[in-house]
Amino acid sequence: MEYNLEVLNLVKNYPDFKLDSVNIKLPKGKIIGLIGENGSGKTTTIKAILNLMNYDKGSIKIFGKDSRNLNKEEREQIGIVLSDSFFSPILNVNDINKLMKDFYSNWNEKLYYKMIKEFKIPCNKPLKEFSSGMKMKIKVLCAIAHNPKLLILDEPTNGLDPIFRYEIIELFNNFVSNGENSILMTTHITSDLEHLADEVIFIDDGHIILDVLKVVIDNEYGILELPEEKFIKIKKEDYFKSLKYKDAYLVLVNSKDEFLKKYSKLILRKPTLEELMLMLVKGE
Repeated sequence: MEYNLEVLNLVKNYPDFKLDSVNIKLPKGKIIGLIGENGSGKTTTIKAILNLMNYDKGSIKIFGKDSRNLNKEEREQIGIVLSDSFFSPILNVNDINKLMKDFYSNWNEKLYYKMIKEFKIPCNKPLKEFSSGMKMKIKVLCAIAHNPKLLILDEPTNGLDPIFRYEIIELFNNFVSNGENSILMTTHITSDLEHLADEVIFIDDGHIILDVLKVVIDNEYGILELPEEKFIKIKKEDYFKSLKYKDAYLVLVNSKDEFLKKYSKLILRKPTLEELMLMLVKGE
């Protein structure tokens, strides 16, 4: 299997936090969602991948090459959306096009304006008059319009309305449909990954606590809510996590078929990624 990104045993030490042995392998044509609570290590991982900070141990390869040794042409094959960066507020869409043409040798002006038109973004209005959602649209379009092979996205749907989030999901799915491009994406809006991610990585307090294919979640994981009198009848070895919720218990299993062999009268449903993250972090 060929990978556009490989993060191997990444370690970064801070006085009050440690990113500990993070591993990510992103194949060509795939999308990985990196999720976790605020402060869990998502943005630290992204910054290490982009060489925006030093790390203590491990290695990072992009397109099979040490990320610190990429040449200009290879760096231009990476599209980036960061939550804490943006263009000058006095610029407009046309100004941005001129800047990007000078910066990227592969800048696709035709594609840029095609997407600007599709997403109904005004060309002459300064960015300072844009909403936060409209500014995020510009970021995403600029990340794609120089024809990268790898997108690194930190909260790309933050501040977007549901309609544009749907359009962005379609845009990302089309981006990887050629089997060569890949996306690594962090997000708080886990519902976006339900129809987008091929693989989901949960990070908590600097540690990866689950790395699983989305199809495995869909086919093998299940969740149900039970009153206490029924919950206590389930053996601990038969479920993955449990969580007291109001006057009932949420129960997460990671092998639906095995569970239902013993508890055939109970009804499982597929957990959402938000529920899965909650159970992994707070469950027992």
